[in-house]
Amino acid sequence: MTTTHAHLDGPYGTLTLVAVDGTLSGLYMTEQRHRPPEETFGARVTPDEAPFAEAARQLGEYFAGERHTFDLPLRLAGTPFQRRVWEGLSTIRYGETRTYGELAAQLGKPNASRAVGLANGKNPIGIVVPCHRVVGANGSLTGYGGGLDRKRRLLELERGGVPEGLF
Repeated sequence: MTTTHAHLDGPYGTLTLVAVDGTLSGLYMTEQRHRPPEETFGARVTPDEAPFAEAARQLGEYFAGERHTFDLPLRLAGTPFQRRVWEGLSTIRYGETRTYGELAAQLGKPNASRAVGLANGKNPIGIVVPCHRVVGANGSLTGYGGGLDRKRRLLELERGGVPEGLF
């Protein structure tokens, strides 16, 4: 197993992209909760190398408001339940939100909103797997590993606004 990583400057700080055997397996923000230690990310390469170049291109289009879905091969490492939650996240459309309870019900586990929240928080490929689109039962911005300010700004971007500090 070969692990590499690249740093990419984004509008909300530096993003660390991680690949295992050439497939994107991580996208982490600075100061992100549940961020693995940097030494586990393997050799550092430039973001213009595969598979990071395509991820960087698509992320750039996303941050410019031009891309609403990502088309990248992903390697999501987690428990079977976590992977089901992360697959569920990918069904939430750009510009929309879903509550933890709604996502739990969608997965056939209507009483598992807390477990869904825990799995959501451990999503290893933020933004691409849109965990920022999950909100509290009353619509409040809760529990985002990248910080609530980033979550707010990502949702504003998707709702057609240009978040403060984007360019």
